[in-house]
Amino acid sequence: MLTFYISLIIIAIIAGLIGSLLGIGGGLIIIPILVFLFHIDIKIAIGASIISVIATSSGAASAYLKDKFINIRVGMFLEIATTLGAITGAILLGVIDPKILFFIFSIVLLISIYPMLARKDKKKINIQNDYISEKLNLNSSYIDNNNTVKYNVNNTPYGLLMMYIAGLISGLLGIGSGVFKVIALDDIMHLPIKVSTTTSNFMIGVTALASSVIYLIHGYINPYIALPVLSGVFIGSIIGAKILKKVSNNALIKIFSIIIAIIAIEMFLRGLGLL
Repeated sequence: MLTFYISLIIIAIIAGLIGSLLGIGGGLIIIPILVFLFHIDIKIAIGASIISVIATSSGAASAYLKDKFINIRVGMFLEIATTLGAITGAILLGVIDPKILFFIFSIVLLISIYPMLARKDKKKINIQNDYISEKLNLNSSYIDNNNTVKYNVNNTPYGLLMMYIAGLISGLLGIGSGVFKVIALDDIMHLPIKVSTTTSNFMIGVTALASSVIYLIHGYINPYIALPVLSGVFIGSIIGAKILKKVSNNALIKIFSIIIAIIAIEMFLRGLGLL
């Protein structure tokens, strides 16, 4: 039993570290491992993951706040949509067949690969504030290599829509859905990539907290599984945040994408009953 918990914590540390580095949360890694390696029911694995997502966000966000990369105004405004989506997803979890969850998870995994491979800090020129961002003063700035980088925010309504979808997936699958949050912030609302990634890390914890209450009510949070996972992910997320500025993510993203593809295929086959 002791070996089981030690292994669980080590795996969770790795998941938290990678999730923190990529701004996607550790759920994409920890859920398949809990299901396939530790043979834990997928809904219990999702419950443990949703708790770990809160830890990932807390650990990474505390470091990113010091560097002033996180746009708190943008994050809290968009949380209106993600929280509603998370509650919807958590409610749907109680009535969806586990095989369907395997299918959904495999699709989300495959969708997540392209944004990670394509991620780069694109030049965003002549971005103007839209009406909402202007009224709410969502534009901001941050310090990068001793230079002040100012940026504006637009396409806010489309960003809200994507955030609702991100929240729905987070509540349904117990993951941070950081990939979709980064897409909303970076590709749709045109925030700089460092701001998008760190703000995504900040947001996933708030989203997960909203749905975790419903998970607890349904009995999907097993403390004997959730607490070791939470501890490991929290440690990993802090380590990841500290080395973010010192390591190149390109090789890590490519290797991780291959692993994601393999896990997605396994999930899909499990949904078909072939595994």
